Amino acid sequence: MLIKCLRLFVAFLLVPVLPLQAGDWSGYVAGEFLGFTENPQFSSQYNSYLSIAAEPEYIHEWNEGDDIFTFTPYAIADNHDYRRTHADIRELSWIHAADNWELTTGISKVFWGVTESVHLVDIINQTDLVVNEDGEDKLGQPMANLSLIRNWGVVDLFVLPGFRERTFPSRKGRPRFGVNIDTDRVFYESGAEEWHTDFAVRWSHYIGAVDIGIAHFHGTTRQPRFIIRPAAINPATGTVSEINPLYEIIDQTSIDLQAVYGSWLWKLEAITRSGQGDRFYSYAGGYEYTFVGVLESQLDIGVITEYLYDSRGDEIKQNKALQGKPFDLSPFQKDLVLGTRLTFNDAQSTEVLASVIIDLDGGGQSYNIEASRRFGSNWKLSLEARGLSNVPNDSVMASYKDDNRLRLELARYF
Repeated sequence: MLIKCLRLFVAFLLVPVLPLQAGDWSGYVAGEFLGFTENPQFSSQYNSYLSIAAEPEYIHEWNEGDDIFTFTPYAIADNHDYRRTHADIRELSWIHAADNWELTTGISKVFWGVTESVHLVDIINQTDLVVNEDGEDKLGQPMANLSLIRNWGVVDLFVLPGFRERTFPSRKGRPRFGVNIDTDRVFYESGAEEWHTDFAVRWSHYIGAVDIGIAHFHGTTRQPRFIIRPAAINPATGTVSEINPLYEIIDQTSIDLQAVYGSWLWKLEAITRSGQGDRFYSYAGGYEYTFVGVLESQLDIGVITEYLYDSRGDEIKQNKALQGKPFDLSPFQKDLVLGTRLTFNDAQSTEVLASVIIDLDGGGQSYNIEASRRFGSNWKLSLEARGLSNVPNDSVMASYKDDNRLRLELARYF
């Protein structure tokens, strides 16, 4: 595995010096260390992991910039988790722009969302969960996206032919859910399975200082529920060896708002979804207030407060799950997010974000620190530290209570 990682690293280092006829190459190659402060819960796991990732990007423009071709492959190799070792096409798209419309076809990524802690409304692309458990990394999605640009707003129409399953760590991966998630046996509500065609529409506009987006999605959920097959239950002990993802057809309506008033940045995301048992709703909202030039320096300090709510709850209903009924793995029910962002505004683009998520129903706390700093013109060092405390055993997060960890990434950009 180490030889495979080294070969991948060398191959992508050579990309910038290859002779190219047109277009521009950019991207990065990164090495990562992931270490844990406690011994693992499961004998198949390790105390540290090494990986190498690369994401080059090729962009070619013509027709005076009205046509753009983008190709962004991605690859990662991990020394322990075979499911984390994978490759994907993040982008392989053609964009044609006209005076009042724009068409994107191919494989692409679309991001919706404004809040800091979660992105409830972001539903077009599937999460590549094995890259990072924060859910920010996304798989490429086949699509045709027509944007109609009008004075009263932008209307985006999406046709999404083909579905991408969520990635999950293997038994050797860490952190991971306490029971193995079997991705070789996946269940769908639609008979078309991963070939079901999904649709979405979104209207976005600004009214004064307020940016607003209203969207509706119909198709295969990106956030699966799970089921336990009878064969996975040990009748003698009642223990479960594995669970299986269930992808159902949903309808989700959402709204996102962002407003800037001086040093205040107000944010809201809210959704309502049907198709996964009873209709439920979730929302996340709050603010970030920024103190600019603290003590007459270049330092800006942002204070973040958000509230998270999910009507599904964050407890695993074990009796229903053992009866073969679908269940959720939703980590948030009633949670308060407190954080601070330090922006040093220096030549090295140094930033630090620290936050804590407090379960207001006594479900414990989760801690997060993210920091990054550039070195020279091509290198960037990133640090993440995550941990949990006081998590009850019936919480979705209980599987991760011994997975306090530190992640270091050194990336070279070209």
